Amino acid sequence: MDEQFDFVVVGSGGGSMSAALVMREAGKSVLILEKTELVGGSTAKSGGVMWIPNNRFNAAEGIEDSLEKAELYLNSVVEAREGDAPGTSREKRRTYIVEANAMIDYLMKKGIPFEKAPKWPDYYDDNPGGMLTRTVHAKLFNINELGEWKHKLRPNSFPYPLPIFDGVMLPLIKRSWTARRLAVVMTLRGWLGKLTGKKWVTAGAALQGRMLQAALNAGADIRNNSPVREIIVEDGTVTGIVTEKDGKPWRIGARLGVLLNAGGFAHNQEMRDQYIPHTRKEWTHTGEGDTGDMHKELMRIGAAMGQMEEMVGNQMFMSPTGGPVGAQMQLAKPHAFMVDQTGVRYMNEGGSYMLFCQEMLERHETVPAVPSWVIMDNQFKRFHMMADSMPGSNKPAEWFSSGFLKTADTIEGLAKEIGLDPAVLKATTERFNGFARQGKDEDFGRGNREYDKWLGDHTHGPNPALGTVEEGPFYAMQIVPGDVGTFGGAVTDSSARVLLEDGTPIPGLYATGTTTAAVMGRTYPGAGCSVGPSLTFGFVAAKHAAGLGNQVL
Repeated sequence: MDEQFDFVVVGSGGGSMSAALVMREAGKSVLILEKTELVGGSTAKSGGVMWIPNNRFNAAEGIEDSLEKAELYLNSVVEAREGDAPGTSREKRRTYIVEANAMIDYLMKKGIPFEKAPKWPDYYDDNPGGMLTRTVHAKLFNINELGEWKHKLRPNSFPYPLPIFDGVMLPLIKRSWTARRLAVVMTLRGWLGKLTGKKWVTAGAALQGRMLQAALNAGADIRNNSPVREIIVEDGTVTGIVTEKDGKPWRIGARLGVLLNAGGFAHNQEMRDQYIPHTRKEWTHTGEGDTGDMHKELMRIGAAMGQMEEMVGNQMFMSPTGGPVGAQMQLAKPHAFMVDQTGVRYMNEGGSYMLFCQEMLERHETVPAVPSWVIMDNQFKRFHMMADSMPGSNKPAEWFSSGFLKTADTIEGLAKEIGLDPAVLKATTERFNGFARQGKDEDFGRGNREYDKWLGDHTHGPNPALGTVEEGPFYAMQIVPGDVGTFGGAVTDSSARVLLEDGTPIPGLYATGTTTAAVMGRTYPGAGCSVGPSLTFGFVAAKHAAGLGNQVL
């Protein structure tokens, strides 16, 4: 070996940093290798929230939750989705709930401040054990505290200095005094920050900024531009990796083990075509390093792989001026619905983004639905965001010239513009409007769950998620099944050890994050069900590798 460390981590997402902190506290040397120029992984680009049931914040407020209640909910959601899911089990889900709370307690002892979203409902809140909030996030972070490292942290697309749960309210600025107050707070905070030399970041940048700062302060060795090419296996045991240094192979030994947290394969079109057909790498919101390198290495050394057909679907508009733009919060607002390429509505447009994209892809197997069309009216344009534009604003000329945004004075005229049967689209619209007027979606139940209502417009009634599409001019935009990461990979046990096909662990090899087959199986039960497990099983892996077991740190 050219170098030796106790623990080597491939990738720099959330789980990498939590593992590094545990290792350093145990007195062990740790190296984090990031293949790109920027650290933080897709975690830094994300909303940065974590789904932590039975958390300390709800307990402090007297909000009833428990391990049993959390298990009841999680099991009901995961087990309702058909399909073999070897990355999850009741034992592993229980481990997640317990260790996620131990992880949060540990990080707070290390000085990383977290808080709970006042309201962010579970995505299936009407299931047994569902609750109105279990989502935890890092507080705003002054990125200037990172010094020279602030330029090496991957940025995200949340420019406002507000907690992520407040940022969700901003698009309602034309409808809500709460949103207007938050806009004032945001402006004042930004102005004061400039006066005091602070640059506040939120969401994943706040989480990863704080985690990076803590890892650096603890003495972790973090290197960017260091792609890992090979996992070294000797006599069945993983003993290190091969990276690059000065353009040449560089062998690094790992006395206690290697942790893979290198993301998924969202930017690898060949793998997408094999495992998740009808999706495109251009539709993903992950970092550019998400190319499946470690998935290929895991397959080469014989690791068990599972749930490779799954992704954390996130419906996207492909704006010609802004690239992929998350569409969930917009499509779930009143005065919009979605149809397939025959003009028929086929799902609840609110709810879980992962389920949304699963249903779109399943529909496409029998009826053309990728892309689908979002149908909106002038009410929607006045009150809600369209792609990356603010409510009521004039839309870029390029939107019209490129065909991204279609418009007509009547629904029948809009149907002709987008190649649909006018009679079919008119009938779909009239049926939807009938549901909107009565406040009950009799076809797909949009607005029945608290989560649907929370995504909608709380100023609108009788159902915050439903509003008529009847005021011309009318608009249409295509929507595609994008993603914020793939959700399949190495099968791991409750100690985050990578398993062989026969179920035995590969000595010295651990994995977390989207390099693994998700502990959530083929579902996404709540906000932060990929970031939370990444940090948690990085924490678990480091404790196991350091011989700390499940002791409280």
